[in-house]
Amino acid sequence: MARPRTARTVEHPDLSEVSLQQVLEALVDPVRRLVVAQLAAADEDMSCGTFEAPVSVSTLTHHFNVLREAGVIRQYYVGTTKLNALRADDMEQRFPGLLGAVLAASAAEGGAVPA
Repeated sequence: MARPRTARTVEHPDLSEVSLQQVLEALVDPVRRLVVAQLAAADEDMSCGTFEAPVSVSTLTHHFNVLREAGVIRQYYVGTTKLNALRADDMEQRFPGLLGAVLAASAAEGGAVPA
Protein backbone atom coordinates (compact mmCIF):
# COMPACT_ATOMS: atom_id res chain seq x y z
CA MET A 1 0.00 0.00 0.00
CA ALA A 2 1.40 3.39 -1.01
CA ARG A 3 1.99 5.98 1.67
CA PRO A 4 0.15 9.28 1.17
CA ARG A 5 2.34 12.17 0.04
CA THR A 6 2.63 15.13 2.33
CA ALA A 7 4.07 18.54 1.55
CA ARG A 8 7.57 19.05 2.84
CA THR A 9 7.83 22.06 5.10
CA VAL A 10 10.63 23.72 7.01
CA GLU A 11 10.15 25.34 10.43
CA HIS A 12 11.06 29.02 10.78
CA PRO A 13 11.23 31.11 13.94
CA ASP A 14 9.04 34.11 14.52
CA LEU A 15 11.56 36.95 14.50
CA SER A 16 10.04 38.40 17.66
CA GLU A 17 11.50 35.32 19.39
CA VAL A 18 14.98 35.70 17.88
CA SER A 19 17.55 37.61 19.91
CA LEU A 20 20.12 40.04 18.57
CA GLN A 21 22.78 37.73 20.04
CA GLN A 22 21.50 34.81 17.94
CA VAL A 23 21.53 36.87 14.73
CA LEU A 24 25.02 38.22 15.39
CA GLU A 25 26.33 34.73 16.15
CA ALA A 26 24.86 33.53 12.85
CA LEU A 27 26.41 36.39 10.90
CA VAL A 28 29.85 36.26 12.51
CA ASP A 29 30.87 33.28 10.36
CA PRO A 30 32.39 34.33 7.00
CA VAL A 31 30.78 31.42 5.11
CA ARG A 32 27.34 32.40 6.39
CA ARG A 33 28.00 36.03 5.45
CA LEU A 34 28.95 34.81 1.97
CA VAL A 35 25.63 32.95 1.72
CA VAL A 36 23.73 36.05 2.86
CA ALA A 37 25.65 38.25 0.42
CA GLN A 38 24.84 35.90 -2.47
CA LEU A 39 21.15 35.93 -1.54
CA ALA A 40 21.15 39.72 -1.22
CA ALA A 41 22.68 40.06 -4.69
CA ALA A 42 20.42 37.47 -6.34
CA ASP A 43 17.39 38.40 -8.40
CA GLU A 44 15.50 35.37 -7.12
CA ASP A 45 15.57 32.76 -4.40
CA MET A 46 18.44 30.29 -4.72
CA SER A 47 18.53 26.52 -4.46
CA CYS A 48 21.05 25.03 -2.05
CA GLY A 49 23.21 23.67 -4.85
CA THR A 50 23.75 27.03 -6.53
CA PHE A 51 25.81 28.72 -3.82
CA GLU A 52 29.53 29.21 -4.22
CA ALA A 53 31.21 28.38 -0.93
CA PRO A 54 34.58 26.91 0.08
CA VAL A 55 33.01 24.15 2.18
CA SER A 56 31.47 20.72 1.63
CA VAL A 57 27.77 20.28 0.94
CA SER A 58 27.17 18.86 4.42
CA THR A 59 28.94 21.81 6.05
CA LEU A 60 26.99 24.25 3.89
CA THR A 61 23.77 22.53 5.05
CA HIS A 62 24.82 23.26 8.64
CA HIS A 63 25.34 26.94 7.75
CA PHE A 64 21.88 27.12 6.14
CA ASN A 65 20.37 25.66 9.32
CA VAL A 66 22.11 28.22 11.54
CA LEU A 67 20.93 31.08 9.33
CA ARG A 68 17.37 29.72 9.23
CA GLU A 69 17.21 29.20 13.01
CA ALA A 70 18.43 32.79 13.49
CA GLY A 71 15.65 34.05 11.20
CA VAL A 72 18.04 35.38 8.56
CA ILE A 73 16.83 33.10 5.74
CA ARG A 74 13.66 31.27 4.83
CA GLN A 75 13.84 27.83 3.24
CA TYR A 76 11.05 26.14 1.33
CA TYR A 77 10.55 23.32 -1.13
CA VAL A 78 9.45 23.48 -4.73
CA GLY A 79 9.11 19.83 -5.66
CA THR A 80 12.32 18.23 -4.41
CA THR A 81 14.36 21.43 -4.58
CA LYS A 82 14.99 23.38 -1.40
CA LEU A 83 15.08 27.11 -2.05
CA ASN A 84 16.57 29.82 0.13
CA ALA A 85 15.31 33.38 0.52
CA LEU A 86 16.77 36.23 2.51
CA ARG A 87 14.31 37.54 5.10
CA ALA A 88 15.55 41.08 4.47
CA ASP A 89 12.24 42.85 5.13
CA ASP A 90 11.59 40.86 8.31
CA MET A 91 15.14 41.49 9.53
CA GLU A 92 14.87 45.21 8.74
CA GLN A 93 11.68 45.45 10.76
CA ARG A 94 13.12 43.56 13.76
CA PHE A 95 16.72 44.88 13.66
CA PRO A 96 16.71 48.10 11.56
CA GLY A 97 19.89 48.58 9.55
CA LEU A 98 21.67 45.50 10.90
CA LEU A 99 21.70 43.31 7.81
CA GLY A 100 22.72 46.17 5.52
CA ALA A 101 25.50 47.23 7.90
CA VAL A 102 26.87 43.69 8.17
CA LEU A 103 26.82 43.21 4.39
CA ALA A 104 28.46 46.61 3.79
CA ALA A 105 31.17 45.95 6.38
CA SER A 106 31.83 42.48 4.95
CA ALA A 107 32.13 43.90 1.42
CA ALA A 108 34.42 46.70 2.65
CA GLU A 109 36.87 44.21 4.07
CA GLY A 110 36.82 42.24 0.85
CA GLY A 111 34.26 39.64 1.90
CA ALA A 112 37.18 37.23 2.20
CA VAL A 113 36.21 33.70 3.07
CA PRO A 114 38.87 31.30 4.31
CA ALA A 115 39.42 28.34 1.99
